[in-house]
Amino acid sequence: MTDKTDTPTGPAGPQGGGPRPEPLRFFGTSWVNHDDGYRLRRIGVAVGALVAAAVSCLVLRFAYQGLQIADVGSFVTVIVVVMFAICSALAFGHTWESFRKRPDADRQASLRGLLAIGFVGSLLAYFFRSLTEAPGEVLHREEYEAARQAHEKRSTRRTGNPSKKRRR
Repeated sequence: MTDKTDTPTGPAGPQGGGPRPEPLRFFGTSWVNHDDGYRLRRIGVAVGALVAAAVSCLVLRFAYQGLQIADVGSFVTVIVVVMFAICSALAFGHTWESFRKRPDADRQASLRGLLAIGFVGSLLAYFFRSLTEAPGEVLHREEYEAARQAHEKRSTRRTGNPSKKRRR
């Protein structure tokens, strides 16, 4: 877990000495208790991602019109359209999966170009996920709960006086 100062106080907060929740982009640590405008942030992220995807599609439309004006031929036009469609679909799937489990860093680095070309798919995945939760909330909640349970287990393991322990 990270050592951020904007974590909630409480049993697992800074005063309890337990693990701290990892902040999410646009949400900070408000995803833990769904406070500090969590619902408004989710609505804002959903609207923002949808608007960004719409503007991106408009930009792609201008690029398509540029290909038509340049008269590059139907073969090149079809290849470009298919490339953006496939890359967007792959980016959507990869982004959607990264909300449930942490992606491998090496694989993430090798897919950087594909994700850049398929940015519309990533934006749409962000939009659809933000309709139900903060994107990545389930993953971070599972990790945070596991860290809290491990901390509680470590801190409550001892019972009794250790000096009276029988030696083997």
